[in-house]
Amino acid sequence: MKIKFLLSCLAAIVFSNLLMAQMTKTTSVEGITEYQMENGLKVLLFPDNSSQTITVNITYLVGSRHEGYGEKGMAHLLEHMVFKGTPNHPDIPKELSSHGARPNGTTWYDRTNYFETFNATDENLEWALDLEADRMVNSYIAKEDLESEFSVVRNEFESGENNPTRVLLQKVTDAAYLWHNYGNSTIGNRSDIERVPIENLKAFYKKFYRPDNAVLMVTGKFDEEKTLKLIEEKFGNIEKPDTHIRDSYTEEPPQDGEKFVNVSRVGDLQLVAALYHTPAGSDIDYAAMAIVENVLTDEPSGRLYKALVETQKASSLWSFSPFTKEPGFLYINVEVPSDKDADEVQRILRNTLDSLKDNPITQEELERAKANIAKQIDEITRNSGFLGTYMSEFIGAGDWRLSFIQRDRVEEMTLDQVNAAMNKYLIPTNRTVGRFNPTKTPERVAIAHVQNLDSLVSNYEGKEGMGTGEAFDVAYNAIQERFQGGTLENGVQYGFIEKNNRGNTVIVSFSGRNATVDDLMNKGMIPSFTANMLNKGTKTRTRQQIEDELSKLKSSINLRGSNGNIYATINSTEENLMPTLELMADMLKNPAFDPAELEKLKTEQLAQIESYKNEPQFLARQRASEINNVHPKGHPFYTMTIEEQEEAIRKVTIEDVKNFYNDYYGLGKSILIGIGNVKSEEVKAFIEKEFGDFESNYEYAVIPDPYTPTKAANEDILTPDKKNAMTWGTLGIEMSQYDEDYAAMNIAGTILGGGFLNSRIADRLRQKDGVSYGAGAWFNGDGSKNDRNSSLNIYAIYAPENYGKVQLGLKEEIDRFIKDGITEEELTDAVNGWIQAQSVSRAKDNELSSVLNNNIFYGRDMDFHKKLEEKVAELTVADVNAAIKKYILPYEKWTVVNAGDFQKSESK
Repeated sequence: MKIKFLLSCLAAIVFSNLLMAQMTKTTSVEGITEYQMENGLKVLLFPDNSSQTITVNITYLVGSRHEGYGEKGMAHLLEHMVFKGTPNHPDIPKELSSHGARPNGTTWYDRTNYFETFNATDENLEWALDLEADRMVNSYIAKEDLESEFSVVRNEFESGENNPTRVLLQKVTDAAYLWHNYGNSTIGNRSDIERVPIENLKAFYKKFYRPDNAVLMVTGKFDEEKTLKLIEEKFGNIEKPDTHIRDSYTEEPPQDGEKFVNVSRVGDLQLVAALYHTPAGSDIDYAAMAIVENVLTDEPSGRLYKALVETQKASSLWSFSPFTKEPGFLYINVEVPSDKDADEVQRILRNTLDSLKDNPITQEELERAKANIAKQIDEITRNSGFLGTYMSEFIGAGDWRLSFIQRDRVEEMTLDQVNAAMNKYLIPTNRTVGRFNPTKTPERVAIAHVQNLDSLVSNYEGKEGMGTGEAFDVAYNAIQERFQGGTLENGVQYGFIEKNNRGNTVIVSFSGRNATVDDLMNKGMIPSFTANMLNKGTKTRTRQQIEDELSKLKSSINLRGSNGNIYATINSTEENLMPTLELMADMLKNPAFDPAELEKLKTEQLAQIESYKNEPQFLARQRASEINNVHPKGHPFYTMTIEEQEEAIRKVTIEDVKNFYNDYYGLGKSILIGIGNVKSEEVKAFIEKEFGDFESNYEYAVIPDPYTPTKAANEDILTPDKKNAMTWGTLGIEMSQYDEDYAAMNIAGTILGGGFLNSRIADRLRQKDGVSYGAGAWFNGDGSKNDRNSSLNIYAIYAPENYGKVQLGLKEEIDRFIKDGITEEELTDAVNGWIQAQSVSRAKDNELSSVLNNNIFYGRDMDFHKKLEEKVAELTVADVNAAIKKYILPYEKWTVVNAGDFQKSESK
């Protein structure tokens, strides 16, 4: 007997030690004790000997917030499926009934929970724990059960669709949220509910139903030691999966302005609602907003209640603010009888809410709200059965202890804290207003998904193809051999390459340059507005007629101009080129200059400038140009400030435009380029005849713009509430495309900031530091032998809080570039890439057209480009490094302008 007794004691000690190893007590707060099991399951025990019942509640940390695309409603659907049975509990509804339990399951934004309240017996407790442990991992989730449950869930969905209050709530929350899943109803989307594959549902179940993603709570009348042993027995053998559950990380961006939602459905009662984005439950401001909510909506003391219900303008109102893990919302709903004015109710609701900033909450209101909330909490905590399920909200929001923290925060909240939170969140731009408008005949359109797409496309033959065109040789010599150049009798220089393009396409560019720098002084915005007015109607065609004619011809004419220069580009076909040329000639020679069109153009330009005033990318480049401006005010190349641009636009009159056109428009130095299916002789004859008398009153001379050293600067421009910042840097380099070092500087610029995410700057700021979406540099070589005004430019687009990292990265990379130079591998990659890029460019008619135009203007041919490529191919590391050291200066000597919301970033 003694041996048996000793063995029994030893077994008890071993079991106790095993239990301690599996179940660790972690904390205890106000009668609730938390234990942690080795497999990750958290256990909460709350004994209440005065109760004659036990509630077992298990909360899984999965709700609608965790659903992905095509999964809307999956957490809720799974809640239904888990009642379908397991191998050990094949008929769960029957078992629940036989044990006299009061069960349910609920799904919310952050969690799903299942609970049973039953008579406090050991047998019932063991059964309930065995049930929850079994369906944690062994639920059937069978296809046949899913098919039968579809109708149940669909019916639940449809019942909600019949409820105007619920419909409006869903529509308003959906409109309020752009990205976060709190904008989606937990009931889900009908098509997702109906079409979810069983494999997807099983995968969702396996992913989230596991011990380390669950919290088990037992409340009521039970023996703690026995219960712990039972829990260990039932749940201890469930293994923690090796995979990690990654929590959601979507953050809802701040709302940029008040939103409005109108719902028209069959019904009688009118509804007006307002939703504000508010902080997460764990945020101290949530407690403050709970008080604000009570002050607004309590019956009968609430301000909204007094303004709307007490005055009988509305029949009732209610509000709720879910205790969520991530930033949530405050929702207010007002019911308006059909014989009342819902517009007036909406106006009063908004005015009352907007006037809060001038009517702060009083001490009396604060104390009343605190007392109301304390009473609600006290009533809950007194009921151990309800407390078990009540804790699921806080568990889902992060931890069960938040329930007590929230209570304490409400008790300790000061008047200043409450009013500060109210003024922070209850602002119009953070609000979404909803209206439910009852109607007997709702109008809506249901857009079906395309069915049987294969049958639609399988026998489709299409129209006659455009052919393949000829294989055009882009070698420099081949292009030059096909180039037809010369000068027309009216002085127009021309260049044509006739080739057979797919679709018989053709591109024609026609440019004219007039006047000198002295002629163009103090003309302000007049030259650019004159060019922009050319497509706004002629003396024979209205603006609309021009657009209609171009549409019929399937052609486009793009016109642009600056100072005394005008450029026209035509994209057309062989068939439609000549009528399109005729239209271009009409636009260039016979503009109508309608005063109304000028006013519209001025308004458009002013609005565009207005939109740029806080745009970091524009402001950075604008300021860099201002810093390096060397021209006097009134010079054609003078950099106007934004204010000067606005003033210059407003000063432009229709008389200014007409006078400038009459004085300066004409052939001057004109160049005509045609590439593709172009009949060059026909085009030349047209230009010769049509523009024979199109002469300018002024001779043309290139406006000098000689190199001047860059002014060292590093300035910041604050652009409030802009999510992206811009750093723009420029360094003037005294060089032209004819210099010996031009080839080396091209490759240096490519290595420093060109290519696709593999340059020095992009690799540092995007690939390594991860602070910039777009960052790079490029070298811009001057085609003029005289000015030699080239530049090296850098840029980075980034979040304002990364300002310091971007500055450091740019400085260190430029310093390292100068000090260490490039590698052989970098040179090889850059040269190969540069040569290939030039070949691609020559294969594009629009880019080749620009090359040919510049060749004529600068008096060169394709041999110039061929020799440049040969120089690039022959470059050595020493050549490029020498050019880097000769021309590139340290970061401190560049002009750098940074534009962004840096002040706000620093305050964060």
